[in-house]
Amino acid sequence: MEILPPPGDDYDAFARFYDLFYAQRDEDIAMYLDFAQAADGAVLELGCGTGRLLAPLARAGHRVTGLDSSAEMLARARERLRAAGLTERVTLVQGDLRHFDLGERFALAILSANTFMHCHDTQEQLACLGCVHQHLHSGGRLIVDLSHPDLQMLGEADGHLLSDDPVRDPHTGCTVLRFVHQRLDVANQMQHVTFILDEVAPDGNVRRMFFPFRLRLVFRFEMELLLRLAGFGLEALYGSYQLEPFESNSERMIFVARRD
Repeated sequence: MEILPPPGDDYDAFARFYDLFYAQRDEDIAMYLDFAQAADGAVLELGCGTGRLLAPLARAGHRVTGLDSSAEMLARARERLRAAGLTERVTLVQGDLRHFDLGERFALAILSANTFMHCHDTQEQLACLGCVHQHLHSGGRLIVDLSHPDLQMLGEADGHLLSDDPVRDPHTGCTVLRFVHQRLDVANQMQHVTFILDEVAPDGNVRRMFFPFRLRLVFRFEMELLLRLAGFGLEALYGSYQLEPFESNSERMIFVARRD
């Protein structure tokens, strides 16, 4: 077995595995298409990754800009868009979601699937929201999708090693097994996560890789205050991608904010 050391928050290294685990996720796409249709203008997605949302938004006729810090993620997004014939509708930018200047404004900005949790403290959170505010037209909307923190569930997973079903990489023929280790730091509202990937080659050789990263837990009224401090007005808070009311047992917190 070959064991590779942890790379730190290196999303370039994880990029080639990303779609194996997340490409089939589509439960939020219809919601974003509806918001984009209502926005009637250009769309900005922060932390766009390999283009999971960019492609359906562009296919629906929207002009979209995707920003991500990882060159490898963007390369895979570019290939996805090229294969779908959508490159003319999408602009890809490598940049930091906390500090960016794109020189244009948008009707809608999207922080999907816990992307905002990669801002690790209040300063980073406000820097990100401030940049988004500067890039929205007056009345433009921001959608922030976050997990609704369940401290009991997070505590039960704390320190344990969880596993996913194995997946086959069609490009290499390897079988990839993912294990997830989580450590909860309640005092700092931080979840320390490590993906442990075993890549099993057809000849049986195994290569083990570690991908650690951190996620900042964000609670409802904390997020509402951050939005207000950044100059947004809260338009709505939903608890699901079907825009159901937010309740105690909701799994998601979907904030719809408007630039004042």
